[in-house]
Amino acid sequence: MNRNPANYGSIRDPEVGFSGMRNKDTFREFDSLCDDIATKLYTINASFKALQDCLKLIGTPKDNTGVRNKIHITQLTANQVASATTRDIAKLKRTTPRHDKHRLLQADKLEEDFKEALSKYHTLQKELAEKQKANLLLSTHVEKGISDDEDKEEQQKQVQLSREIQFEQEMMLEREERVKQIEADVLDINQIMRELGSLVCEQGEVINTIENSIDHAGGNVAQGTEELIKASGYQNRYRKKISILVIIAAIIAIILIVVLVCELKK
Repeated sequence: MNRNPANYGSIRDPEVGFSGMRNKDTFREFDSLCDDIATKLYTINASFKALQDCLKLIGTPKDNTGVRNKIHITQLTANQVASATTRDIAKLKRTTPRHDKHRLLQADKLEEDFKEALSKYHTLQKELAEKQKANLLLSTHVEKGISDDEDKEEQQKQVQLSREIQFEQEMMLEREERVKQIEADVLDINQIMRELGSLVCEQGEVINTIENSIDHAGGNVAQGTEELIKASGYQNRYRKKISILVIIAAIIAIILIVVLVCELKK
């Protein structure tokens, strides 16, 4: 389906040539980034819903390795998408034309939607982590190993005790590894927010610099205009003086001519 550029509130620039081409490229890049960010937000929200469903299964008879693997993979994907979205929003801020209020509002809306989705996702992640750690799943082969050992009544007590100790050690190690994996899957939202804040802050400094330059240029233009007005005034006064001198010279010349004519008649 073709996208109508008017939906983005684009403003037609009366300028033509290279400037018009640059504006079209900027708007095209802006629209493309908006589409990418919207798609990533959809992915994060879809991951949120999938993890909500998995949360209901943890600790129930339906809880199994497949559920835990789905949680792990879903979080890895969503975490990568969240990090990429942060960079896209920063780029969107740089791409947004300063004079286009509609696009500025659109960029701000996408940023707010991302922050909201990220906050909900992070809260769910912490809840998932706590519930998973409270209901750890251990590998089936480890549990089966001790069960087989218990069935072997002919084994000596020392051998069985050794295997039980080994089993406990393996369970502890596996428990520790699973806890580490669960904690590692939780997105560091504080780091994401710091990066986003830093990128937006840098963009703000660039904008302020541009605005200061514009104000400085505007001041120079105003000062130049004032100087031109003064110069024009000086020029007008000079022309008036020249005109007066010419008129005086003409009057003197006429008087001299009259005097000479009168003298000749005598």
